[in-house]
Amino acid sequence: MKLYQLKAKQGLPISRREAWEFLSDPKNLKVITPDKMGFHILSGADRPMYQGQIIQYIVKPFPGFSTKWVTEITHVKDGEYFVDEQRFGPYSLWHHKHFLTEIEGGVEMEDLIDYKIPFGFIGQVAQPFVVKKQLKKIFEYREAKLNSLFGTLNGYQNFLELN
Repeated sequence: MKLYQLKAKQGLPISRREAWEFLSDPKNLKVITPDKMGFHILSGADRPMYQGQIIQYIVKPFPGFSTKWVTEITHVKDGEYFVDEQRFGPYSLWHHKHFLTEIEGGVEMEDLIDYKIPFGFIGQVAQPFVVKKQLKKIFEYREAKLNSLFGTLNGYQNFLELN
């Protein structure tokens, strides 16, 4: 099975603390997820983020198909980074690292996601046409939504790469 990676960076004109307060609140994941994904939190988002936290969602990755997605917050360093890992869901592997770094004029958010697609060869064939395309749209939506909520950091070049 092939391992794929998504890398994204976005600058926002807010403090690292403001970014952390928003991004580390599991309820805000719905805010930055496209409505068409049918994202709904079932449980686990009733407390601020902590290591070992289990969060259950329903997500509709494709029209007419919904699935439960269970993630665990495996690492947290307050104000700096957290890691969520899929325990059950649409991927064979999902390991998502979120980093916040202070930069001139604001904060840089960096996401590194390592993931594997199920269904062997069929999944690998679908990756560039379905999964990669969908992840790109989700992260473009997130970038636009965060810019609308917090503004754009002048002079910062946002970055999104999927391979």
